Amino acid sequence: MTWISIFTGKSGFAASSTAEDVTKGIDGTGLTAIVTGATSGIGLETTRVLALRGVHVIMPVRTLESGKKVKESIVEKIPNAKIDVMELDISSLESVRQFASQYCSKGYPLNILILNAGIMSPPFSLSKDNIELQFATNHVGNFLLTNLLLDTMKKTTKESGKEGRIVILSSEIHRMTYKEGIRFDKINDENSYSAFSAYGQSKLANALHAKELTRRFQEEGVNITANCLHPGIIATGLARHGGFNAFFYGVFNRFLKNIPQGAATTCYVALNPQVEGVSGEYFADSNMGKASKHAQDAELSKKLWDFSLNLTKSN
Repeated sequence: MTWISIFTGKSGFAASSTAEDVTKGIDGTGLTAIVTGATSGIGLETTRVLALRGVHVIMPVRTLESGKKVKESIVEKIPNAKIDVMELDISSLESVRQFASQYCSKGYPLNILILNAGIMSPPFSLSKDNIELQFATNHVGNFLLTNLLLDTMKKTTKESGKEGRIVILSSEIHRMTYKEGIRFDKINDENSYSAFSAYGQSKLANALHAKELTRRFQEEGVNITANCLHPGIIATGLARHGGFNAFFYGVFNRFLKNIPQGAATTCYVALNPQVEGVSGEYFADSNMGKASKHAQDAELSKKLWDFSLNLTKSN
C-alpha cells in the first residue's frame, strides 16, 4: 500500500495523476521534442506519452542498440509513434557537441527540450572532462546541450509561432545541498565530497539554470519558457548506487510514485496549456510549487551561469 495524495491542486491534478491524465485531449502533432534519459524510468514513460499525443520525439541515448529496442517497444503499441534515436553521453562534453551538431545538420525543429537524464549519489569520480560526475552529468552537460540548441529552438518558435518549452528535472533534494548552495571552489574536492549533498547541489543547479534561462529569455523577448520540477519519489534505476540511496528509498517506500505518476509533472509542464507563458517556476505533482531560497537567488543563478560557461569553454 502506498500513500500518494489524491487531493488535487489548482491545476486540477494531484500526486496520483499520471502522465496520460495530465495530457488527455492534448494534440501534440507538429511538435518536436528531445527527451534525454529516455530508455528507462520516467524518461521512457515521458517519451511514450509524448509520442502517444502525436509529438515527434528524439531519444538521445548512450547506446543506440538499447535506444532502438525501446523505440520498437513503443511503436509496437503505438504504430503511429514518430520516434528517432540518436547517440549521446550527457556526461561527456565532446559527446554533447557531437549530438548537437548532428541534430542541427538533420534540420530538425525543436519545440520542447526535456532534460531528464541524471545520476544519483555515486561514489566520488570525475567525468571525462575532469568534472565531478554528478555535477557534470546532471548540470554541465545539460547546460551545454541547451546552449547549443537554443538557436534551433528560437528559429522553431519564430517560424511556428508556438511557444518553446525547456523542462529541467530537479528534485526536492535541491534543498539538501551543501550549506553554501553551490561549492564553486570545491566542485572536485574528493576529501569533502558527500554523495548525497553533491546530488542536492546538482539538483539546485538545475533549478538555478531554469531561473537564469528565464531571465535571459525575457530580456531578449524570446517566446521560450524554462521551468524545473520535482517528479516525486520514484523507485527507478536512478537509485542503483546502494548505501544511503537504499536507506532513503526504504524509509519513503510508502510514498513512492509509480512510473506513470512520476512522469506526470514532466508531461504537464511540457504539454499542458495551463503552463503557457509560465517560466522560471518550480513544479511538483503537476502544480506550481516553491523552490528553496538558494534556488530563487538571482545572483547565484548568474554566478552559476558564468561558472558553467567557463567549464564548457575550457573542456
